[in-house]
Order: sequence, then structure tokens, then C-alpha cells
Amino acid sequence: MEDGPVVSGTEGYGEEAPNLVDSYERPVFDIAHADVLHLLPPPPAAVLDIGAGTGRDAAALAARGHRVVAVEPTAGLREPGKALHCASSIEWIDDSLPELARLADRPGAFDVIMMTAVWMHLDADQRRRGMPAVARLLAAGGVLILTLRHGPVPPGRRMFEITGAETIALAAPEGLVPVFQQDHDDGFFHRPEISWTRLAFRKDGI
Repeated sequence: MEDGPVVSGTEGYGEEAPNLVDSYERPVFDIAHADVLHLLPPPPAAVLDIGAGTGRDAAALAARGHRVVAVEPTAGLREPGKALHCASSIEWIDDSLPELARLADRPGAFDVIMMTAVWMHLDADQRRRGMPAVARLLAAGGVLILTLRHGPVPPGRRMFEITGAETIALAAPEGLVPVFQQDHDDGFFHRPEISWTRLAFRKDGI
């Protein structure tokens, strides 16, 4: 189930994958994303889930009638996700930020892009390169929804402290206009040392 060399930003996930699958599947999509559900277009929309993990969100979006592409570079999460959600019409792709090279031929293809607990794994240079790559894939008027994790870095992982302000500044040159920002606690897992920032952007062009 190994992909070969570890993709930068995914350190620690391959080794821990067998212990992560259950916890990744437990949070309910409608509860985890309740604050931004109003930003989702009606189905069938084209949705890209970057860093899809085991596909919990991808499967929920597919069940709503959306056409979903799930990107996950860690085989230890991607393959169990395929098995768990085999009944869902999800297109799985082994690809990664910042380039998203295997999606490069789909400019403007997606009405919604989700990056849940992904962006903080990229260093400053990768974030500068990654934001244009993400924006190119988003259709005019489309919505980008992402979350940033704040707090101690688990052993063996690679994370960086990133602010909402920095992310908004990176998004601006790509025509991504902020439409939602909220800071909140750890919610489902109730870890007092962890907090989150949720951001949503709409792409100019309509």
C-alpha cells in the first residue's frame, strides 16, 4: 500500500494510517461543516476534496448528488477510503500540493474545492506555489473552503503555524475573495490545546 517516497507534508500519516481510519470517519459531515454548508451550490456540482484522507467528506458530498474528485497522496488512507466508500461515485486521484500535477489539465473544472486540515502542512514556499494551483482549478464563482489547525504539532508530523490573515493575503492575487472566516475550538475531539480557523473564498469572474 506504499506510494514510494513520502510526499512533503504527509510525514507521519502513512505509518499511523491504520490507527487513523476510524477517527477520520467518526465526525459527521453535516456537523463538522455546519457553518459553511450554506455556501455549497445545489447538486450536481463538481467538487474537489484535496487531502481527502479516508473520503468521509467526499462520500458525504457524493451522497448529496455532487460529482466528487478526491485527492489523497497517502496510500494508507486512500486505499481504505476506496474500500469504505466503494458504493460512492468518487474519482480517487493520487496527487499532492503544491503542484497538483495530475489535475493540471482541468483548469476551472470545479465549483467547490475543499481542503480540510491540509494547508498547515505546507511550508511558506509551498503555500505560495500552492494557492495559484488551487485557484486555477476553481471555476469562476466557485467556492474554496479550508481549515487551518493551530496548536502543538504531533510527533512525527510536519505542520506550520498559519494565520487566516496570511491565507487571505495569498488568496487575493488569485481572485479569491473571502466570504467567511471563523475561529473555533476543537469541536468533535475536544482537545483544549487545539483550535481551528475556517475560511471560505469565492472566485471572481461572474
